[in-house]
Amino acid sequence: MMDILPADILSETLPSAVCEEQCVDCPAGACLERLRDAGLRPTRQRRMLGDLLFSKGDRHVTAELLYAEAVEAEIQVSLATVYNTLNQFTQAGLLRRIGPDGSKSFFDTNTSVHPHFYLDGDDILIDVPESLALAQMPEALPGHEISRLDIIIHIRRKQSAAQV
Repeated sequence: MMDILPADILSETLPSAVCEEQCVDCPAGACLERLRDAGLRPTRQRRMLGDLLFSKGDRHVTAELLYAEAVEAEIQVSLATVYNTLNQFTQAGLLRRIGPDGSKSFFDTNTSVHPHFYLDGDDILIDVPESLALAQMPEALPGHEISRLDIIIHIRRKQSAAQV
């Protein structure tokens, strides 16, 4: 499991350009293969947004953050296209959508089952560095099956004695 601190997420550098070659040795080639394996047509916009998403390792992004990265990389794309692409990637199993507070969605490039800390007030989602174990999974309701498990631990900064 990756050990990411909020400062690491906030200080990531943005790429100045996106590789559009279709070689299998470069990140763009890896993204191209990933899109094809997921059954998605590798359009130019999907490839470029995929390169931004997957070239930095496991991370959590919002549509707004990915859009800002695309603008910085001089990729001509609308915010609506970013949302649509993130939703398509999620439906294809390339991303996992996490909605810690019901109003904002994060998209996780690590689709494995793993817990998260959500920093209330800071709107930051990070992986829990330790592994967790459930003693027992609950039974699904009759006629249903468990489709996924999300564990989100909400945390906030401690208030200092001076603020109380």
